[in-house]
Amino acid sequence: MTLTLPTPASPLKIGTRGSPLALAQAYETRARLSAAFDLPEEAFEIVVIKTTGDNRALIAADKPLKEIGGKGLFTKEIEEAMISGAIDIAVHSMKDMPVEQPEGLLLDCYLPREDVRDAFVSLKYETLQDLPEGALLGSSSLRRRAQLLNRFPHLKVGEFRGNVQTRMQKLEDGVADATFLAMAGLNRLGMADVARSAIDPDYMLPAVAQGAIGIERRADDSRAAEMLSAIHDGQTGQRLAAERAFLAALDGSCETPIAGLAELDGNTLRLRGEVLRPDGSEVIAEDRSCSIEDGAELGRQMAKDMLEQAGPDFFSWR
Repeated sequence: MTLTLPTPASPLKIGTRGSPLALAQAYETRARLSAAFDLPEEAFEIVVIKTTGDNRALIAADKPLKEIGGKGLFTKEIEEAMISGAIDIAVHSMKDMPVEQPEGLLLDCYLPREDVRDAFVSLKYETLQDLPEGALLGSSSLRRRAQLLNRFPHLKVGEFRGNVQTRMQKLEDGVADATFLAMAGLNRLGMADVARSAIDPDYMLPAVAQGAIGIERRADDSRAAEMLSAIHDGQTGQRLAAERAFLAALDGSCETPIAGLAELDGNTLRLRGEVLRPDGSEVIAEDRSCSIEDGAELGRQMAKDMLEQAGPDFFSWR
């Protein structure tokens, strides 16, 4: 079958959220597709879709995600647009993606992964270790909050939401002494200098799929499938297969603090994972390796073993 490529007159429609970072990720996707098929950028139309998670009132109120709908807040309207045919593909930050896709949609294309580390951001302090007793660190991430409470019990942690620009303004307004962002997002925005320091994964394990961009399509769209296969990064896919299998088997919601990171070394995949109580009082961690092709199974088995180790009382807060 001959591939019918998009044209400026009949462009491929790329759905995205409207934040600066989401747009940067959509532009990267467009640039990679344009280069892969030697097409002008005008053959791809960026379609901005407002999601529930972009509601400014919710961001300003710093409400926890689990109280207002979880990860689906950032994907629901975009996926509805794709199912209806209003867009052809959708670009997502993978750490925001639920582990299950709606019926008829498929997520099997990933761009090369960026820096996985968390960035420490403050207008007053250089590193996390510099924060004095009682300092307030703002974060909307259950994972980051639990890790902080576990390792830095002398700090205070408060809810803190918004994109890079919103969070920097909140720091200037004195809402918190410091916060975290993902180094990947700062790099993609050309704002790496915003980070006072990057936190080594050995010290603070990142969110599952942090730093990865995923591109979703309709399962029956063969043209999109063929085009996306040309820009898919296989190594990122192998790493995320293990991480997302781990997340799915452990708890794919926004209600449990979970960290996970898969890394490749030759034919070996190393997977590290953590599950924590939200108050940081307990953490269960594992570090295992296997052959790359067994990564997803390792993720599922590791999650199963950690759940058994945790026991029912570990999740008593739910």
